[in-house]
Amino acid sequence: MEYLVMAAALILFVLFIFVLESIRAKKEKERFIRSLYDNYGGVPDKKYKLERFERMGRFFERHPEDGQLDDVTWNDLGMDELFKRMDYTFSASGEEYLYYTLRTPKRDRETLLHLEDVVAFFDGHADERVQVQFAMSQLGHMGKYSLYDYLDHLDILGDRSNKKNILMDLLFLPLIGMLWVNFSVGILGIVVLVIFNIVTYFREKGEIDPYITSFSYIMRLMGTAEALERISVPVCKQEWEELRRHRKNLRGMQKNSYWVMSPFRGNSSGSIPEVIMDYIRMVFHADLIKFNSMLKHLRGHVEDVDGMLRCAGYVETAIAVGSFRRSLQNGFCVPEFTQGQEESNRLTKSAGAAERDLPTAGIRMAEGYHPLLDTPVKNSISAEKGVLLTGSNASGKSTFLKTVAVNAILAQTIHTCAADSYRSPFFYVYSSMALRDDLAGGESYYIVEIKALKRILDAAKGGRKPVLCFVDEVLRGTNTVERIAASTQILKSLSGRGILCFAATHDIELTGLLCSDFDNYHFEEDVRDGDVYFNYKLQAGKATTRNAIRLLELIGYDNEIIERASAQAARFMSQGVWDVS
Repeated sequence: MEYLVMAAALILFVLFIFVLESIRAKKEKERFIRSLYDNYGGVPDKKYKLERFERMGRFFERHPEDGQLDDVTWNDLGMDELFKRMDYTFSASGEEYLYYTLRTPKRDRETLLHLEDVVAFFDGHADERVQVQFAMSQLGHMGKYSLYDYLDHLDILGDRSNKKNILMDLLFLPLIGMLWVNFSVGILGIVVLVIFNIVTYFREKGEIDPYITSFSYIMRLMGTAEALERISVPVCKQEWEELRRHRKNLRGMQKNSYWVMSPFRGNSSGSIPEVIMDYIRMVFHADLIKFNSMLKHLRGHVEDVDGMLRCAGYVETAIAVGSFRRSLQNGFCVPEFTQGQEESNRLTKSAGAAERDLPTAGIRMAEGYHPLLDTPVKNSISAEKGVLLTGSNASGKSTFLKTVAVNAILAQTIHTCAADSYRSPFFYVYSSMALRDDLAGGESYYIVEIKALKRILDAAKGGRKPVLCFVDEVLRGTNTVERIAASTQILKSLSGRGILCFAATHDIELTGLLCSDFDNYHFEEDVRDGDVYFNYKLQAGKATTRNAIRLLELIGYDNEIIERASAQAARFMSQGVWDVS
């Protein structure tokens, strides 16, 4: 009787713990779902470990396309920070696809219009959006590695056959039969076989363990795909059909996958049934046999896994775009794209369209700003030819270059601009801005810079047109005379047909030398009351204020230095030669 009472108490305790855990899990799910509703359009606060951020580009690296942003441009524009600002994803596939999207400007309206439809649907259908986000959160992440780190190296495992494992399992049959003939021999044979299988099991288990994580992620991916297919999203009909097709092709991996995917596999702290199954795995190599069959199936369907990652990542990226738009307190717009110059000429001849109605090869941006700035100063620009910026340090030149560049990229990647309006053709985007000495390669700043500029010219010569490029302080790594001469010719080359260049310089001489090729704009500052003030507003024409020496005075330099520098500058401006006296 006492045993029955103790057993009943134990059962009740287990049930109590189970109920409490179920209630806790339910409340946790409800809190998370509520946060998905409440935090849509907020600012993400993710923390990124270095190894996690390093694997972010694996999908991008595996899917090269014409016109993707190169490393120089991506780093120049600080696109890592912009990626973090719009990373509202909950899965590794969503993160990697968002990264790929930001580095892959599109050049066709249809692709961007479809993205617009998906973004608009989820923005207006909160319930469906939350269902998708919850499904993607169940997919989650893999840790510091990308799934592609495994998919692209499946050959490392070599040819794996189940013949040996099955043969060793079949040996148990005659040994069991031996028990009726010679019990001692039969028992000895079974013990020896069990020990041999356990020893060989741990050797092979060590080889496949790193891949179990990837197989588990694929299983979760298939479950996520099935969950997404049940959500009614009419605009994602194509994506849902692709998910269904890829998932069906991978079904062969799911059958009996429990032997490999059990969360308690190899963990003696699991339940009694799981411990028993662990010993079955060790003795009969059940998980090794299933792993080999899963591996064989996966090797023939890697592209199906890739397709599922692409579709799931695309949908989560669209939701991230919608949340990013909502978070832009200073406003946003959907860009308008014009035809190229060749199509404009064709329209002129065929339809006699008025010139003002024709698409242009330039950029027109009204009240644009950089999306990473909380309190930006907005600027507008209408550029039909190159733009040359002058002004002092910290006046706003570099920020303006990045504003135009980032909005051009966002226009062709997420169909969103941080501006009141934006209009341009589809560009190939390049920059040469935040360069550094290549210490590892032994190259000076000047060598790094001229290589960065040459790649832009080579892209245009190679047929990548129209090119939109941004150059900050061209050839700052060399002497004044050669810098001005070389800068003039390089910038002239960057103002040719099919290239639109935005450049910033301190060399005021360039404004006159390039006046026929570039429109001059400037930023200016106001020195008053012993301090310097910047309004960060773009002004037409070249800079006329010269406050560098005045700033030395404000900082507290000796009057003798100030007076001599002022006199020397005045003599150069009037005589055109330097006097060092």
